[in-house]
Amino acid sequence: MQIPKLSPATQRDIPICIARALHEDIGSGDITAMLIPKGTTARAHIIARESAVLCGQAWADEVFKQLDHRICLRWNADEGARVAAGQILATLTGEARGLLSGERTALNFLQTLSATATCARRYAQSASGSGLRVLDTRKTIPGLRLAQKYAVAVGGCENHRIGLFDAFLIKENHIAACGGIQSAIRTARAISADKRIEIEVENIAELQLALSAGADAIMLDNFSAADISALSEIDVGATEIEVSGNLTDTDLVKYQNMGIDFVSSGSLTKHIAAIDLSMRIIDYA
Repeated sequence: MQIPKLSPATQRDIPICIARALHEDIGSGDITAMLIPKGTTARAHIIARESAVLCGQAWADEVFKQLDHRICLRWNADEGARVAAGQILATLTGEARGLLSGERTALNFLQTLSATATCARRYAQSASGSGLRVLDTRKTIPGLRLAQKYAVAVGGCENHRIGLFDAFLIKENHIAACGGIQSAIRTARAISADKRIEIEVENIAELQLALSAGADAIMLDNFSAADISALSEIDVGATEIEVSGNLTDTDLVKYQNMGIDFVSSGSLTKHIAAIDLSMRIIDYA
C-alpha cells in the first residue's frame, strides 16, 4: 500500500498542533524533569504494546524538534506499517530532560493517529475487491482534523470533505431552509458553480428529485435494504451514490454490487481506541 504524502496544509498544521500541545503539557516548565541533572544524556525506545498500523511519525518528530533539535529520533518501522506487540518502533538519543518532557505529547499523537489508521485499515480490508470506496467524515477530534484525515488515508481509506469550504453537502436542515431539494441545488450552483454538490436524501422520491436537479453526488442516509436494492432500476447517470449512517466494517459486504460508489463512516475517526504505546529509557550517560 502506498503511503500518502503530507499535504502542504498538513505540513503547516503540524508545528502549530505540536506547539499548542507542548504548551498545554509543559506550561511554565517540567518540574519533574528537573530531578535529572542538566546535561545528562539518555537513550530510549518507543515500544508498541499491541498490534497496530503505525501512523504519526511527523508529529512525533516535531515534538522533539521543538523541544531540543539535538535529539535524534530514528524510526525502526515505516509509516503505515503493521507493527506487533513488543516491537521497538523508534530509538531516541539526546538530553534526558528533553526526552522525558516530550514523551507524553509524542505518544499522544502516535497513539491517536495510529488508532485512526488501524481502524481505517480494517475498513479498507473489508472493502477490498468490492469496488466500494470508504470515506471518512468531519467527525474528527477538534484541532486534529488534518492529522486524522491523513491517518485515514494511511490506513487505506479516503477523505470526504476537509471542511465546510471545499464542497457542498446539503442536508435536511439546509433543504428545509431553502424550500426543497431542487431549490437548494439551484442556489448552491449559483453560489459556486465549480464546487461539488452532494445532497442527502432519505427516500427514493427525494433521490429522484436530486437526480433531476443535477446533483453531483447523492448521500443515502439510513436507507432501508429494500430502498437500496431499488437503485438497480434507477438510471443515476454520472451521479455518484454514497451510503452513510451508523456503518461498521462488517456492514460493507452488504453494499457490494448494488450501484453504490462510496460508503462513509464517522467511526473511522471517532470510534477509536488509543493504541497502547510506551517509551522506556534504556540507558543514561
